[in-house]
Amino acid sequence: MEKLKQAVKEIAYYRHQAKFSKLHLSLLPFLSLASSLYGALLYIRQSLYRSGFFSKNRLPVPVISVGNLTWGGNGKTPMAEFIAKRLADYGISPLILTRGYAGGDEAKMLKRHLLGGPVKVGVGANRVATANLFFEKYGYVDYRGSKFFERTYLDPKMGSHVGSQKIGAAVLDDGMQHWSLCRDLEIVMINGLMPWGNCKLLPLGPLREPLIAIKRANIAVVHHADLVLEQKLKDIKLVVQEIKESLPIFYTRMTPSYFFELRNISTKMHLGAVLDAVVLCVSAIGSPYAFVRAMEKIGPLFVDRFDFSDHYSFQLKDIHMMRGRLRQLEDKFGYKPIVIVTEKDYDRDPEILKHLHPFKVLVLCSEMQIIPCNGCNEDSFKSLLKELLEV
Repeated sequence: MEKLKQAVKEIAYYRHQAKFSKLHLSLLPFLSLASSLYGALLYIRQSLYRSGFFSKNRLPVPVISVGNLTWGGNGKTPMAEFIAKRLADYGISPLILTRGYAGGDEAKMLKRHLLGGPVKVGVGANRVATANLFFEKYGYVDYRGSKFFERTYLDPKMGSHVGSQKIGAAVLDDGMQHWSLCRDLEIVMINGLMPWGNCKLLPLGPLREPLIAIKRANIAVVHHADLVLEQKLKDIKLVVQEIKESLPIFYTRMTPSYFFELRNISTKMHLGAVLDAVVLCVSAIGSPYAFVRAMEKIGPLFVDRFDFSDHYSFQLKDIHMMRGRLRQLEDKFGYKPIVIVTEKDYDRDPEILKHLHPFKVLVLCSEMQIIPCNGCNEDSFKSLLKELLEV
């Protein structure tokens, strides 16, 4: 199954069929048919919402949607967390609404990051029902049109004094295609490393919707921009502005912060812990290249990698394969290599990774940062949030 998934991904991102193997070519007719059916169903669903046949729900607080037009690796969940933390800094208690897809690795990560703080995390496919449960438990307050945000925006220190348990905003993680819920701000995330692929709809290509859907967005964010050549960033900007010229574009990166050890998650380890070490990067995420590149920049002696499809749950057979590679690396370099995984991989199933003992397993923790570019920086991003809450 992993081989099949990899082949489908390669078809989605390769533009030249001359590079395709027999497996790729045999899949093309089925993927093309499925893509046409998907496109027809997508059009019908959109039409039913536009005509009012399917109703939309509105929450009693502002809703910020963070979504994307392609599959994995776009930084949706880190951006949802980034926004929620910025709102919390100003005393507003936000609610992140997430589906808990594929074992809920992202939801588990959010809960671990935000434990004990003012940010709440609601998990469930029905976002409206999930939100209403939290409103019943904590209450809600709509700050729009008040002077509250203006005061806290000018003086962030006020946030810790004026915050309350009442929910003041909702952040919709992976919300761009969740049309049943009205939103006040639409943020579209773009993977700078692999923006559009072959520009075909799923499953022949990576697109959940045609690129024209960018018109619905209020903000575009190009993720992993630090790993992308300047010309490619210009090409992405050109595509976006051809669709919606006035759309503000921000650029983000994931910056490594520290490690924690699998068996001692409360202790933070400096990034220098892997300097001159041999490491094996193991991940089942949407953009493994970004993870491996981040590790290479930290400065280990040697970096090897095992990539699995996004949200894949490691099995014992995978652990045996990893142990085999680790023994090869140990024989080659003369000392035990270190396994590095992402937080998503840890939160998906921390127990299975313990079977890698006696090899050390470290979890890389990173945080999203906005890269200042053409006047778009963290301050201007927060200004847009401020405008939302003053409507």
